[in-house]
Amino acid sequence: MTLTKTEKCIFFALLGLGLFVRVYRFGYAPPGLNQDEAFAAYESWALLHYEQDSSLHAWPVYLTAWGSGMNALESYLMIPFLALFGVKTWVIRLPQLLLGLAALPAAFSVGRRMAGRRGGLCALAVLALCPWHILLSRWALESNMAPNLLLLGLCFFLKGREDGRFLPLSALCYGLALYAYSAIWPVMPGLLGLMLLYARPRLDRRLLLAGLILAALALPLVAFLAVNYGFVGEFSIGPFSVPKLVAARSGEISLHNVPENLKTMLSILLRQSDGLKWNSPGIYGLFYPVVLPVFGLIGLGALLYRGVKAFRARRFDPAVLLLIWLFAGLVLTALISVNVNRMNFLLMPVGLTVGFGMETALRLAGRYARAAAPALLAALLVFFGFFVRCYFTDYSASLNGEFTLGWDEALDAALRHEGTVYVTKALSYPKLLLKAELPPQAFHDSVEYAVYPAAYLSPLRFGRFVYCEDAAAPTDMFGVYVLWNGAPTEDLIRRGFTVERHGCFDVLWR
Repeated sequence: MTLTKTEKCIFFALLGLGLFVRVYRFGYAPPGLNQDEAFAAYESWALLHYEQDSSLHAWPVYLTAWGSGMNALESYLMIPFLALFGVKTWVIRLPQLLLGLAALPAAFSVGRRMAGRRGGLCALAVLALCPWHILLSRWALESNMAPNLLLLGLCFFLKGREDGRFLPLSALCYGLALYAYSAIWPVMPGLLGLMLLYARPRLDRRLLLAGLILAALALPLVAFLAVNYGFVGEFSIGPFSVPKLVAARSGEISLHNVPENLKTMLSILLRQSDGLKWNSPGIYGLFYPVVLPVFGLIGLGALLYRGVKAFRARRFDPAVLLLIWLFAGLVLTALISVNVNRMNFLLMPVGLTVGFGMETALRLAGRYARAAAPALLAALLVFFGFFVRCYFTDYSASLNGEFTLGWDEALDAALRHEGTVYVTKALSYPKLLLKAELPPQAFHDSVEYAVYPAAYLSPLRFGRFVYCEDAAAPTDMFGVYVLWNGAPTEDLIRRGFTVERHGCFDVLWR
């Protein structure tokens, strides 16, 4: 199915727009750094320089991080970039960006196999231009790698039915997704099992190789579960360690809250927001107003119709694989308490379904499709244009506090002075570790926790750092203070402290 000249122009224009909106001011919008980004970066830096993470485990298959764990893939993918370019915000976010960009042609490939050339262009248009995937690609929340890897896995799986050489690549992507987001573990066997049962790829050495790759990637995580459920103690697999977490996040996956979880999921899809500023860009929603409810419903109806026809005719239809993914996503969201990033497993097939709905609507338009297609694309571009203008101005500015704008400059200024550094509790401890480049052993030897063990460890002090209340009376006249912008500093200034402002923070020293 070769693209026409016009279709090629649309394809490259959409790719160009998708690339531009993901790389423009990359590392500066959103501003600052999220606490999970910082911890993933510190773990990566520690592994690069000391071959152990913050909990002193050598090359762990899962990070202990906050105490109750953190997905490891992003930290591992970050290592070569940190080695080449050093610790910078854009470097920390680079693996996420690259996967987000790789997902765009993958969406086109999947859409084309499901609904022809126009279906591929619709899928590409939705993913390249929708706010959800743009936001996801521009900051480094480690679990947000999963939907892109799952899309690449599906893309290579569909290619693998035609050419078995792609099946090992599909297995690699699905296997790596397990290291990107642990919440998907319960549904992945069912997802992959149903896909294999339905698609029935030819049993040959390439399929066997794919199975071996997937098993090799999954087994260390099975061992990790065995360790953390108490069946065996911590152990190593070659250079890799299988750690026991400080505490488990009990109750994250439960059958007791299914009705409430499904209600929350439906609310998020209907409102296209979870109320969290960093996940939901206001009035523009996840896939734009009107676009998701209208074309999502059309696409779902068309998928179900195609699925029924395929089963009756006993023939393979790639659209059924998208239905399987949607079903697995629905099961997962029923089991966990969701927000936008925690239901990313579902949102990727939802986006593909919206694209499928667009293609279906154009097909049903018949002879009017030649006029309807440019009108639909133009409407999508209008939404996109207003969103981009908002994203790089008001929206990014509204995230200054959430991403702690100026954290790095404030800590740089503080660390230039001698003495203890007293830090506001608004500044998470991974950022202190990262900026001070404190070795894991030094952190381990000096840290004092408020409560230990705990699912979310909260240090009171480590290294040169001591946490303090912004409004507390100063007790150390030789210390350096990093306080939240707006905290009372009059007493320190009266005692001869100099104040320097960096974004959200005031740095004070004598």
